[in-house]
Amino acid sequence: MKIKHVFMIVIASILSIPTHANTVKVYAAASLTNALTDISKQYQAQYPKTKIVPVFGASSALAKQIEAGASSDIYFSADLDWMNYLVQKQKISGKQVRPFLLNQLVTISPRQLNIPFQAKPQFNFAGAFQGYLCTGQMESVPAGKYAKQSLIKLNWLNALKGRIVGTDDVRAALAFVERGECAVGIVYKTDALISQKVKIIGTFPANSHHPIIYPIALTQQGVANQDARLFEQYVRTNSQAKQIFQRYGFVLKQ
Repeated sequence: MKIKHVFMIVIASILSIPTHANTVKVYAAASLTNALTDISKQYQAQYPKTKIVPVFGASSALAKQIEAGASSDIYFSADLDWMNYLVQKQKISGKQVRPFLLNQLVTISPRQLNIPFQAKPQFNFAGAFQGYLCTGQMESVPAGKYAKQSLIKLNWLNALKGRIVGTDDVRAALAFVERGECAVGIVYKTDALISQKVKIIGTFPANSHHPIIYPIALTQQGVANQDARLFEQYVRTNSQAKQIFQRYGFVLKQ
């Protein structure tokens, strides 16, 4: 009986060992999709034993999933608010948070339209186009939150009531404008640059919204994962990774 008992303990121990010890799960803002996908492929080419699994979506939705217990090693947010939310929920240690990238907020339209834009309170933005304006959900998605701040600052929000479509993430807003379902969109500069179907018609002044800062951090789970620690460091410090971010229009935070 004793031998059998020891045998069962050994078997249980073996089964409890993670089957993908070299897997790194990264929860990242939708606007990071292209850059982080390229960086992940580059990293895996150099370190083939490590599998990077990115999960892209709105920073708000990803934070809620991590709070609910979703398996994540790294959280890469499009704003500081949702990062701080997870710090408060004790899913991330504050000392792990690294503000890393900067972005700009722009207005886009389908290429074939000619919509004027002036980032001035006296400009009649609501009267400059017909149809809808798309951006992230204004109460939760970072791009939408920044958009709301700018629209309030320029005194344009009230005139647009009933014409604003809030999407699940910034890439969804981009897709609506690409299809012509929205005449204009408010997205990040990096999103506009990847599309051949839209054009930037204007940039919101930096002082019209909170600084667009992308912080990255290891989660409590990630701290215990050596592969996650190595990949997080690579993303922040590798010169080739930095070049990829810059190629997509991100600015490295000093």
